[in-house]
Amino acid sequence: MPDKKTAIITGSTSGIGLGIAEGFAQAGINLVINGIEPAAEVEAVRAGLEKHGVKVIYDNANMMDPGEISAMLMRAEAEFGGVDIIVNNAGIQHVAPIDEFPEAKWDAIIAINLSSAFHLTKAALPGMKARGWGRIINVASAHGLVASPFKSAYVAAKHGIVGLTKTIALEVAEQGITANAICPGYVLTPLVQKQIPDTAKARGISEESVIRDVLLANQPTREFVTTEQLAATALFLCSDGAAAMTGIALPVDGGWTAH
Repeated sequence: MPDKKTAIITGSTSGIGLGIAEGFAQAGINLVINGIEPAAEVEAVRAGLEKHGVKVIYDNANMMDPGEISAMLMRAEAEFGGVDIIVNNAGIQHVAPIDEFPEAKWDAIIAINLSSAFHLTKAALPGMKARGWGRIINVASAHGLVASPFKSAYVAAKHGIVGLTKTIALEVAEQGITANAICPGYVLTPLVQKQIPDTAKARGISEESVIRDVLLANQPTREFVTTEQLAATALFLCSDGAAAMTGIALPVDGGWTAH
C-alpha cells in the first residue's frame, strides 16, 4: 500500500462501516467517514477513531445525490492529497412482499445500496489511475449471491453490486487498481436489528424465531458474523498480498453460500 493512505467509507458511523473504519484507523489509514447519525454521535465516533493517531473527517453527503457524492470525493482529495481506498458500504433495507413493496422504498434502496457505489467509484477512479494504485471494496452481502423472500430491492441491489464489482475490476486490471466485493452473512448491526420485527410481521412468527429460524438458519456456524472479521477481510484486500485478487465476490457468511 502507499505510505500515506486515505480511505472513504460510506455508511461508516455505525454497523459494518464503523467496524471497518475502526480496523482501518488501527492500521494507520486516514479516513473520511459518512453517515446519518445525529451530530453528537458522529463527533464521538470521529474523535474515537482519531485516538488511533490518524486524521478523520466527517462528510454528510447524501448517498442519493450524485453531486454530493462527487463533492465528498473532491473534499477528501483536497484534504488528504488523494484517496487510495473507497469502501462502498452505505445501505438501507425494507422487508415486504413484492406486491406490497412501496415504490419509494425500492427507489431509495437501489439508489443508496447500488447507485451510490457507481457514483463514488466514478469520482475516485481518475485519481487512482493517475497514482497507479487503488482499492475499491464494495460491501455486498450473501444476498448478492443468493436470494431470500420479501427483500426484492435489497437482493436486486446486492446482485447489482457484485456485477458492478466485476466490471470495474476488468476495466482497471492493468492500472494497479483492484475491485472486490465482500459478501457478509448476517451481522447483528442496527440495520439487521431493525428488520427483525419487520420480518417477524411479514412471516407471522416471533422475533426470537426470526433470529433462530430465519437469520441464522442458513449460517452453519449458527453465529453472527462480526464487524471485526469484516474489517480484517477489508484490510487484507487492501494489502499487497491481495494484489492479484480482483473481481471477486468473497463470502464471509458462516458457510451460508456453501449450501
